[in-house]
Amino acid sequence: MRVGIVCYASLGGSGIVATELARHLARRGHEAHLLSSDIPFRLRADPGGVVLHTVETPDYPLFHEPQYVISLATRIVQTARERQLDVIHAHYAVPHATAAYLAREILRTECGGRIPAVITTLHGTDITLIGSNPAFADTVRFSIDRSDAVTAVSESLRRDTIERLGTAAPVRVIPNFLDCERFRRAFDAGLRGRLCPQADYDALVVHLSNFRPVKRVDAVVGVFRRIRERIRARLVLAGDGPDGVKVLDEIETHGLGRDVEILPPQEDVVPLLSVADLFLLPSLQESFGLAALEAMACKVPVVASSVGGLPEVLTHGVTGMLHPPDDLDGMAASSIRLLSDRAAHAAMAREGRRAVASRYCADAIVPQYEALYRELGA
Repeated sequence: MRVGIVCYASLGGSGIVATELARHLARRGHEAHLLSSDIPFRLRADPGGVVLHTVETPDYPLFHEPQYVISLATRIVQTARERQLDVIHAHYAVPHATAAYLAREILRTECGGRIPAVITTLHGTDITLIGSNPAFADTVRFSIDRSDAVTAVSESLRRDTIERLGTAAPVRVIPNFLDCERFRRAFDAGLRGRLCPQADYDALVVHLSNFRPVKRVDAVVGVFRRIRERIRARLVLAGDGPDGVKVLDEIETHGLGRDVEILPPQEDVVPLLSVADLFLLPSLQESFGLAALEAMACKVPVVASSVGGLPEVLTHGVTGMLHPPDDLDGMAASSIRLLSDRAAHAAMAREGRRAVASRYCADAIVPQYEALYRELGA
């Protein structure tokens, strides 16, 4: 099967999942092509048999803004022609579903050419924040409705798509997944000692994200500040994004500079997660919560917001702790209890890993995409 996967190259769950899907399809004997504006973040270290097709958007003085939808649609058409693609799989609706639709319609005009099926996978903010915005909603709805199949990464996102966009397309749920052989705890005493010197700290708290407002990194610092009043803890923030300066101000305001370290985005998050004691995710919205899944796989208890798809991923009190987004006191209290009670911490770490292994490994999820491709005649 020849599959063209369209995704963003920037740090974010949709690009990570799309990249991993392409890798696993290649591993399972399919011809996997990935189309993006640059090398996707998680593909840089190891292409894994995936063929990358970069999209170039030329500058032209007449235009004040890049014409990415047109250049992406053209690149999809070129790749589909050259490689005789069976499937165009667009990850993140904006603007990938629109470009995929346009590419398919162009290919329809060519006599004798193969017409690939178009699948759109919705990941979250492409619907909850961007796609439902009046400036985009009609086009996004049209592009989704004209897809041959639509998937969402959680039941919560499936409901949001129907309620916010009023789409007529049936939306099936195929959750995010991990390579469970790669995502497992691998403790590195040297890394732990550098990030959390034993003489100064008793616990290491971690947060990974793209530092967008929806991730509420300032709330991470707020929860940590409350933890720090009771426990000698250190916080590591790994990522980059528009709220980076805001977070630095928050750290400085509360005199936490010595206790907080900010790292750049990590191509391999397993080493960092493997030395952590707790993962914080107080997001305003998470349609799935891939970062929480990665932490659970590495036996790190998660304290998170009870929003979107997170209650589908985490079972409160068993595989994680869930609180309303504004309940920073509650998140801190749960964090303190877990960091103070070794038995409770160990039990939650164990149950989190078990939940991932039983429901979210690539071997369970990738075949669902393969079955969908075959269902569409690919």
